[in-house]
Amino acid sequence: MNARLQSWLGDQIQTLKDQNLYKVPKILETAAGGRVRMNGKEVVNLASNNYLGLANHPNVVAAAHEAIDRWGVGAGAVRWIGGTMSVHEELEERLAKFKHTEAVLVFTGGFTANSGTIPAVVTDKDVIISDELNHASIIDGVRLSAAKYKKSEGYVYPHKDMEALEKILQNTQSFEKRMIITDGVFSMDGDIAPLPTIVELAEKYDAFVMVDDAHASGVLGKNGAGSTSHFNLYGRVDIQLGTLSKALGVVGGYIAGSAVLKDWLINRGRPYLFSTAHPPMVAAALIAALDVMENDPEPMRRLWDNTRWWKAALNEAGFDTMGSETPITPVYVGDEGKAQEMERALWEEGVYALAIVFPTVGRGKARIRTMPSAAHTQADLEFALQAFKRVRDRLS
Repeated sequence: MNARLQSWLGDQIQTLKDQNLYKVPKILETAAGGRVRMNGKEVVNLASNNYLGLANHPNVVAAAHEAIDRWGVGAGAVRWIGGTMSVHEELEERLAKFKHTEAVLVFTGGFTANSGTIPAVVTDKDVIISDELNHASIIDGVRLSAAKYKKSEGYVYPHKDMEALEKILQNTQSFEKRMIITDGVFSMDGDIAPLPTIVELAEKYDAFVMVDDAHASGVLGKNGAGSTSHFNLYGRVDIQLGTLSKALGVVGGYIAGSAVLKDWLINRGRPYLFSTAHPPMVAAALIAALDVMENDPEPMRRLWDNTRWWKAALNEAGFDTMGSETPITPVYVGDEGKAQEMERALWEEGVYALAIVFPTVGRGKARIRTMPSAAHTQADLEFALQAFKRVRDRLS
């Protein structure tokens, strides 16, 4: 291998280590749950997006097994070439009904849904107006587009600042199309976008709205239908992104909207055009997960009971949860080195919770991100709380 490349990579990794930004993934050795075994150790898992515990729900697992017996383990092709199976069509129809939209198009992931959709719906005559704390997949999708988008040019508004958003809309009326894009739930802070105001401003200034509901799916709205349902904004959000890998427990992402939007993305959404279709067992498992979400309120009730308890207990113990409104519950630390040290100390105590550091969040804004779920018992959360207290006292 090229010596110069290897030397450069080694230097970059050392820089990450020196800045307390270096990460090594741990290995999960059991099914996802509230308690798991990782790297040979049993821990309370506070780092999973498996909000409703559906990743190993018996109905979901059974549906995947049945699909393997019927269709095998692979679709065999990109969807437009010949990889679209009836189970893929059924999943999209179910999701469209669930989201109260005309149509849904499924992508292999939420990241690819953003990176495929954003460049496909704007041109060099358009502008994208974005919240400064939007997810990395939104940022990368925006960068792939030909539209104007740069913060330095005034097209990124401070987090949830609606006055700033309105000023940008007033100053961009010469563009052909203007797209406002926001997370529904912000993935590192756990707060909810002011979607009603965003929609009202978009309607006032003839812009359109895209909302990334990755962390609202299965968490907010009727049966977990997301932030549009939560705010009763049916029919007023032009493009909705949802994820299939968090609350639904499997893998993938989708775009919900109009039938003509779906038709356009089938023809011009590059990740859709050039990615092999999901294995049929994935689609079948997702349909089963939707069945659970729509017909069994217990997982969502447990999720929110655990979320309320966990936030209240952390706040009472003196931890700063940064105003989180959803299960995503950050514990503010600030310094990157201290956050990494806290992660290691929690691991020693039997709790897996990740330090989130730059560039995922701004420099000096490190935090431990915790994720209570329906899979946790009260005993799991009590155990984790005591571990947080001991680590805090030990590390001052």
